[in-house]
Amino acid sequence: MSALTLTLDPVVQVSKEQFYQICANNPDLRLERNANGELVIMSPTGSETSSWNSDLTTDLNIWNRQNLTGKVFDSSGGFSLPNGADRSPDAAWIPIEKWNAFTPEQRKKFLPICPDFALELLSPSDSWLKGQLKMQEYMDNGCRLGWLIDPENKRVAIYRIGQPVEIIEAPSNLSGEDVLQGFILNLKNIWSS
Repeated sequence: MSALTLTLDPVVQVSKEQFYQICANNPDLRLERNANGELVIMSPTGSETSSWNSDLTTDLNIWNRQNLTGKVFDSSGGFSLPNGADRSPDAAWIPIEKWNAFTPEQRKKFLPICPDFALELLSPSDSWLKGQLKMQEYMDNGCRLGWLIDPENKRVAIYRIGQPVEIIEAPSNLSGEDVLQGFILNLKNIWSS
């Protein structure tokens, strides 16, 4: 099942604080809010996609623990983007300097920032086009590096700030380049499944 979009305007305007509370009161739902204020209700992923996402986040976190350069977030971490959207990438990273600038109260809620790195892993029911639009939204809001991984079609779209999108067919690995220096993500287990 793909994501459902619930249009609330003009009946109800949901503030950032109200949206956060809706998410906190409904922890079994995976919700996002787009820049138009519409609620996006996403279905759970299948076991295969969930396992891959866990592996990807674990690899990113292991690299980060060795380098101590930032903070890693999984798919349940929310970010309030400058355009007004509230998004939860499948994996994300911000530099430690940005994390340290947030107050303890800000850290408990959705961070008011776009991550420097965002990864989206498409499940079989996800749309490539919608994934591309979401990745472009991250880039438009200050993300420096993004990966859209499509296991079904064995392709990756790489988003870099100020550069055209690069689409690569079944790469064996991806480099974190100058954003995640020294990070190499192995994709062989995703393509071989």
